[in-house]
Amino acid sequence: MFSSRRKLLTTIVISPVLFVAAQAALAQSARQMQEGKDFRFVTPAQPVESGNKIEVVEFFQYSCPHCMAYDPTLQAWKKTLPADVEYRRVPISWDDKSVPHVRTYYTLEALGKTNELHSKVFEAVQVKRMPMLKPEEIADFMTTNGIDRKQWLDAYNSFSVGARANRAGQLWRSYKVDGTPSMAVDGKYVTAPSMAGSRENSVVVLDALIQRARAERKK
Repeated sequence: MFSSRRKLLTTIVISPVLFVAAQAALAQSARQMQEGKDFRFVTPAQPVESGNKIEVVEFFQYSCPHCMAYDPTLQAWKKTLPADVEYRRVPISWDDKSVPHVRTYYTLEALGKTNELHSKVFEAVQVKRMPMLKPEEIADFMTTNGIDRKQWLDAYNSFSVGARANRAGQLWRSYKVDGTPSMAVDGKYVTAPSMAGSRENSVVVLDALIQRARAERKK
């Protein structure tokens, strides 16, 4: 009986210590990131659009199952970002065929509908098996989701959305992105779940890279 009680008391006392040790190990792991394994440098470093804020860029494709699986992790992580970090997405098309997906994202952004419909486009393409490659098909989908058809098509076919789609192609090539999802931090670093080992580890690496970028900006 004494032995059992002693074991119980030991568990109660040690558990917080183990928790602190786990947190310390996590922090130590973040500090000991390995170049070429957990992240890589962007060479040359790229200009950012965030001004005084640290820029985080998500490179993704609507047709990429790993991007869809990663999205909930990123959505939760984004809520923890400090005020000095600015987050944005850059859609990728490896060829001309999937450019409509890029235009779809920037049209959602132009209409202020990304929060509402970004995840639904993932679902449409990957779960419902809707190609979403023809403007009329995309417009049909958006109409069923509450967007005026003419408003959608006008924005989708606009010069500004086309320019942003072209710029997206220049960006991922400048960052030498060769797979999705990939994440860039402050124009200097790229990481990905495939590098960090898991989606959960990737956000630990992202936090560490943000800290590193913040320290470098202060120099």
